Amino acid sequence: MKIKFSLIYLIITVLLFLTEVVIATVLKHNFFVRAYLGDVIVVMLLYSFVKSFVKMNNQKLILGIFIFSCLIELAQYFNIAERLGFQKGSFMYIVIGNSFSWIDILCYAFGCVLLFIWVKMNQPE
Repeated sequence: MKIKFSLIYLIITVLLFLTEVVIATVLKHNFFVRAYLGDVIVVMLLYSFVKSFVKMNNQKLILGIFIFSCLIELAQYFNIAERLGFQKGSFMYIVIGNSFSWIDILCYAFGCVLLFIWVKMNQPE
């Protein structure tokens, strides 16, 4: 792992973040997009954010993001946002989330598989 800034990944991060904001605000009534597509995209957002500042093994990063996502989901099972004192509707309450779902874990896994395929297809031989 090596600290290395990447403008391309930072731009991708900003675009993915804006996509998540649109999903959370404009498309909030579209159940499929809000419940599933947002979770697939969020792992890509995390990947691009890390790659904006760190050069590291792609497969390890993808695995780490999946594990991190599962840990956040597990924290939701234990209502960690409420236990930490975050008010419903607050920024941190929304970021951490408030409801555990196995489907979310499947969406994170699907997003990580898409990332893995993208990385493999774009690796120089």
